[in-house]
Parts: sequence; C-alpha cells; structure tokens
Amino acid sequence: MDMSKLFNKLSKRLENLEKLPKLNDNKSIPDVLAEKGINRRDFMKWASAMTAMLALPGTFTPLVAKAAKLSDRLPIIWLHMAECTGCSESLLRTDSPTIDSLIFDYISLEYHETLMAAAGWQAEGNLENAIEKHKGKYILMVEGGIPHGASAHFLTIGGHGKTGEENAKAACEDAAAIFAIGTCSSFGGVQAAIPNPTGAVGLSKITNKPVINVPGCPPSEKNIVGTLMHFILYGSLPALDAYNRPKWAYGMRIHDLCERRGHFDAGEFVEEFGDEGAKRGYCLYKVGCKGPYTFNNCSKNKFNSHMSWPIQAGHGCIGCSEPDFWDTMGPFEEPVADKLYNTVFGGGGADATADKIGIGLLSVTAVGIAAHAVIANFKNPKSDDEEE
Repeated sequence: MDMSKLFNKLSKRLENLEKLPKLNDNKSIPDVLAEKGINRRDFMKWASAMTAMLALPGTFTPLVAKAAKLSDRLPIIWLHMAECTGCSESLLRTDSPTIDSLIFDYISLEYHETLMAAAGWQAEGNLENAIEKHKGKYILMVEGGIPHGASAHFLTIGGHGKTGEENAKAACEDAAAIFAIGTCSSFGGVQAAIPNPTGAVGLSKITNKPVINVPGCPPSEKNIVGTLMHFILYGSLPALDAYNRPKWAYGMRIHDLCERRGHFDAGEFVEEFGDEGAKRGYCLYKVGCKGPYTFNNCSKNKFNSHMSWPIQAGHGCIGCSEPDFWDTMGPFEEPVADKLYNTVFGGGGADATADKIGIGLLSVTAVGIAAHAVIANFKNPKSDDEEE
C-alpha cells in the first residue's frame, strides 16, 4: 500500500477511536508518565522506537503516539489459565516500570485476576459483567496453557466450578481481537510437555476464532504492547507467520540478529561453559544455543529493563518461543542438529524461514549448522604467542 494512503487510513482509524468514550476517566497518558518522571521527549523516543518495530516509516511516529494515548478506548479482558504469571510480571512489574508497562497501567483493564481486588463470587461476576458490557468490543488476552477435553477439570476456577476451557471459550466468543500471551497460551508451553497429564493446549485449539500468538517464556513487554498498538492503529490482524505470530516481531531468527553471529561465521565457538571462548564472547551453538531454530527479536528488546538477554549473559537460547520447545529443544546444553530426530522445524533446520517450518522430514540440510560447527575443530588453534 502507498504510504500516504496508509497514513490517511490509520489517521481515520484513530479519529474514529477518539470519538469513543474514555474508559479511564482519571488520568491521561501524559499524566501517568509525568508521575514517573518521564517527559514528552522520552515518550516520543519510545513512540519512534515502537514505530520502527512495527516496520512503519518514521513519519508515522505521531500516529503511534496518538494510538498510545487512545489505548484506554478499547477495554481489555486478561484471563489466567495454567501458568506461572511470568508473562504478566514481564509487563506489569513495578520495580522499574518502562513506558510499555505504564501504558498498560493506563489502559482499561476490565479484568485481570492478579491485579484486581475482587475474589470468589465477586470476581466471577466481574468477568461475566465485563464480557456482557463490552460485547464485541473488548480485546481478550489469555495467559497460560488450557487443560482441554477430558482433562479440562485439571483447571477449575471459582465458586461455580467452571473449567478454564469454559471461561476461555466464553470470552473468545464476543472478543474483537484475541491475543495468546506467552508460549503456554500460544502452544501449550511447559504444561503441554510430554506426557502432558493435564491435556494442556494452546488457545487456538479451543476456539475457531483467529488468535494472534505472542510467544516467549516470557515474551518481552514490547512484543505485547506492540501487538496491542498494531491493533489500535489498524483495527485488524498483523501479517502473521506459519504459527500465527506477528511477523514484525517474530519474522527473523535469534541467529539472524545475534550479537555473537560474527563469531559463528568465523567458526569461533564456546566448547564448554567457562572456557576461554566463553570469556571472549564466542558463539554458543556448540553448548546448545537454539538461536538458529528460534524466531524472536530478543536481542533487540532484551529483558531486565532492556539491559541484557540470555545470550548476552552467556547462556544459549532455549527456543522458548517455538511450539513444543520443552520436548524438541532439550537438552538445552546440546545442539539440536546432533540428534537424528524430527525437530519442530520438520527438517527445515537453520535454513528455514518462519513461513516454511513444518515442511518435510529431517534431512541432511538440517544439520548444516552442526557441520559448520565441526569445521571449527579442524582450525589450527593459535598459540599464545600468535594471539599476542
């Protein structure tokens, strides 16, 4: 689409949203940010970074900023299923709130079991009332795997004894958009690992409505808020990959964006944790990094207030944003391509793209990276004198 036409389209969308009543009558986004010492310049820098993440030109930055200010026009219902609440904690932590987490404080969060004061019958009533009041207008965010079918009773919630599956199905029915937050909700996660006694599945397995998966264990706050911003801007689903993940966030592999990629290309690998290669920041593939098989943007977003991420800290990626990662990516300290079994990539290996994974059986090409790693063993190691 022509950029000027897209700009006008998104502007019109925001104008229509602006006409909707505010659901948060207390404060504006500038008020919320000012309370935390964040000025307009910082906010616009955030909007500029978010614009780039969404693969939009810099001229769209004012629109992204406006979308954030209008984020209280769309009510959000957040459900917890079988999970550890780590996805919520990633976004809502209070020790060092970012603009992303402050925006989530500002939106109209109609139901969130971790944050709300209500409990028991009152909590159940709040959920039912929120669904009825905002029917067809609310955004549904679901965290956690969902015990399914004959095993649904493993997650029973509230005084009425409803299963998590029942609650999730009912909430999906009248949602304007549905986001599966985290790997558990996207694909079943750790709960769905073999032998999966609770029958846990991802949200898309219990509804026929489109589900946008935002996987990660946990996903970065920017991927959560960015997905929300995209829907506010467009009013429609983003371009998705084969596993219904937004391409703007999950379109490239960890391997493609990794700060250690140069060492991989040079055949410089950590042979074991704590060795000289580890001290020099060499590639972690040979100690189990799953970056070549994992689609995510962790190296851009990072964690812990955007300070670091696992590979920077010295441990390989464990592939947590991929389906069935607990079963197919382990053991986490061994390379996947050293094993002759069918991985989640179905043989696409490191040469697969987000749209092609799942095609074919494990083949010779799937171990290309392993072969590359082996070549490093034939390199003549430099002597201490040569290195100096």
